[in-house]
Amino acid sequence: QAAVGARRAASRASGAHNVCRLLARRAHGFYARDAGVAHRKNLGLLRKIMCQESTKFKNVWTTHSASPIAYERGRIYLDNYQCCISSIAQEPRILYQKPKCSKSEKIEDALLLECPLGEMLPSPSDYTSSLIVLTVQNWLLRLSADSGEILEKIYLAGSCCKFRYLSWDTPQEVMIIKSAQNKLPAAARQAGIQQSVLFYLAVFQVLPLSFIGMLEINKKIFGNSVTDVAVSNGILIVMYSMGLIRLYNFQAISQQFMEQPFDLGHEFNWNGQVGVVGKYPFGLPCNIKITDTPPLLFEASSLENAFQIGGFPWHYIITPNKKKHKGVFHICSLKDNTLAKNGIQDMKCCSLEPDWIYFHPDMSGRIIHVGPNLINVLKLKEVKNNINQMEIAEDFTIVANRENSVNNTVTVTASGRVVKKRFNLLDDDPEQETFKIVDYEDELDLLSTVAVTQIGADGRAHLDLHCNDHGILLKSIPLLESWDVTYSHEVYFDKDLVLHIEQKPNRKFSCYVYQMVCDTAKDDECSSHEKTERAFCKKGGRIFEYI
Repeated sequence: QAAVGARRAASRASGAHNVCRLLARRAHGFYARDAGVAHRKNLGLLRKIMCQESTKFKNVWTTHSASPIAYERGRIYLDNYQCCISSIAQEPRILYQKPKCSKSEKIEDALLLECPLGEMLPSPSDYTSSLIVLTVQNWLLRLSADSGEILEKIYLAGSCCKFRYLSWDTPQEVMIIKSAQNKLPAAARQAGIQQSVLFYLAVFQVLPLSFIGMLEINKKIFGNSVTDVAVSNGILIVMYSMGLIRLYNFQAISQQFMEQPFDLGHEFNWNGQVGVVGKYPFGLPCNIKITDTPPLLFEASSLENAFQIGGFPWHYIITPNKKKHKGVFHICSLKDNTLAKNGIQDMKCCSLEPDWIYFHPDMSGRIIHVGPNLINVLKLKEVKNNINQMEIAEDFTIVANRENSVNNTVTVTASGRVVKKRFNLLDDDPEQETFKIVDYEDELDLLSTVAVTQIGADGRAHLDLHCNDHGILLKSIPLLESWDVTYSHEVYFDKDLVLHIEQKPNRKFSCYVYQMVCDTAKDDECSSHEKTERAFCKKGGRIFEYI
């Protein structure tokens, strides 16, 4: 009996240990039946299918517009967000079409709002995707992303300021609404009237949408040469005309200078005004009054106020504040401002468009430096025998295909005459393959690049998918439409979808939708640049082209 009891006790202890291990693994996202695990496996399968040689991307339909076209998570917005089209189906499916709005209802900016996971929300509509839009008349609207129905409506302010920009402080958690810079009319300036308030910032918690506070950016506090402000990750960033950047703790400012908290929809009596918070005509009270210069966290000087923070440990990237240093990037430690070993990055490009650099959005702490024909992915690592200093090392490089170089100084004509060129081509000459766009698809963990070659009026582009860890080319997707390097272009790679938005002169916009197909019989149709027969159809008053 004693032996049996011992075995039972051991079995119970083992079972308890296994339960603890299971709970620990689940807490770290390793629970086998968890939806997140299944989703990651599905994305892994999608990546493998996509990178197969037989998988192609087909231009399924195209549409054109006289106003800007926007894309957000499988939805294409046209006519100033009055029309929404699903990009998921092989045929365009109009989710909603609203009547044309007046100029007073024009939308200035928009953000897509996703439902947070694991939280109880007050309204059923909070559990679906919605679009936060800012109108020209200072209205903040929350619209259903699938129907366009107005779910919430908040009036921000009267004519004292014009709110124009939406951005995230913390993505999907805290939203910042920024006004245009306040400028007095010329007559008022000539009369000697001073304008001390430069910008207004309104801060909201999202889902449920709640008002945190509104504040002024004032010359008397921050100085006369302020040109712009931004809020990101709890930091207030103030930019100055001489290239100076100053960082302040935004959360500390909100707490220290908050005069009184207010809730949306509640009555208030503020500075002699009586009204309802977020309702017309009163809008929002300016309840964060900065009366003294807040403590400075960090200060740097950079050409054109270019400044980025990232990496492990924290580093920042600037360009020395002189025009002759344009295209030269310094990577320095945020802790003590020391320059990292090999921390000066200079591609020495001779090009019309400058190279650019930024911290990799995959949160690996790496750095991506893009030039006309070269993409350097860099990493931070400790200097050997010196743990206090970091150095910049190459992780991998992606090189443009320039095998058929056209940069020959001597050519021979058909008649045998020798012609010598008196100039060298620029590094980003359209006749040479040049990188135009570099992006990261986080769900598939792929680095995407768009490279373009234009000879005469005919430009050709292809979207390449690279392994994010080693830079190996996994897939190349030709874009069938001609690419003019003088136009503005955006390319979105979103799982099994590729979207190309083009802006031509005279406000003509085009949207080309590509979708993944695995039918090998259609290979030639998907990848051929030859002109194919196209069909046209009309939906919701809009014309769509099909192959």
